[in-house]
Amino acid sequence: MANTVHIDVVSAEASIFSGEAEFVVAPASAGEVGIYPNHAPMISTIKPGSLRIKQVNEAQEVLIYISGGLLEIQPGVITVLADTAVRGHDLDEAKAIAAKEAAEEALKNRTSDVNYAAAQAELSEALAQIQAIERLRKSAH
Repeated sequence: MANTVHIDVVSAEASIFSGEAEFVVAPASAGEVGIYPNHAPMISTIKPGSLRIKQVNEAQEVLIYISGGLLEIQPGVITVLADTAVRGHDLDEAKAIAAKEAAEEALKNRTSDVNYAAAQAELSEALAQIQAIERLRKSAH
């Protein structure tokens, strides 16, 4: 049997994924983190991006878009507590592009620091969703 690590991905709405993985790549706040079985314990915040899970005996990785949250790594278990989590195939490209354009427009016409910060956060999330969609499209070919 392959050396694996158990991973649970949950959001406020639902449990998104639970299973065994050969490795996981997560968008930690300091940069992407590659996680293999028996990884050193670690806790990190997550930035918007793609969580990639390589399952045993599966050629294609599971891709999940996460908008933020917490990542906890133990030698045998990875737990992702996401603010928002959406399976890659459920992402809406048109909606993500519209959100990106709206955020860019808000940044151009900013009227206060609060609006500016919110627009920056929305732009970051929209760009991360678009990148996740593009990554999913590339892996399908």
